[in-house]
Amino acid sequence: MSVPSQSFEPGAACPLDGIRVIDMTHNQAGPACAQILGFLGADVIKLEDPEGGDVARTNMRDKPDSDSLFFLILNANKRSLTLNLKTEDGKTLFRRLIGESDVLLENFGPGALDRLGLGYDTLSKLNPRLIYAT
Repeated sequence: MSVPSQSFEPGAACPLDGIRVIDMTHNQAGPACAQILGFLGADVIKLEDPEGGDVARTNMRDKPDSDSLFFLILNANKRSLTLNLKTEDGKTLFRRLIGESDVLLENFGPGALDRLGLGYDTLSKLNPRLIYAT
């Protein structure tokens, strides 16, 4: 039995074209998930805290003051944004971004976004079609 091969032509539409993903994940599993969505055509925005960001940036660094290869491998094909969610301005911008997005990926400890007033109950009211993956 032969299996047909599938190839993508340059400029061809990808399955997730037009989908915006907010990636608030860190370390390995979450960033890898978001990266796959990006490879499938989603517009992935990596959202990090300005006070250090994703811990993987510093894990297993090859050179001082640079992002680790571990971080770079798992976060290719993403745009990046730093946002302080502990300030009202940061929360306002985040809510606006959520209103224009399709998917939110986060892997904080249980209730972390709830404590900031940005949990599922709040965000789903801002954007009822939001897929909230945790």
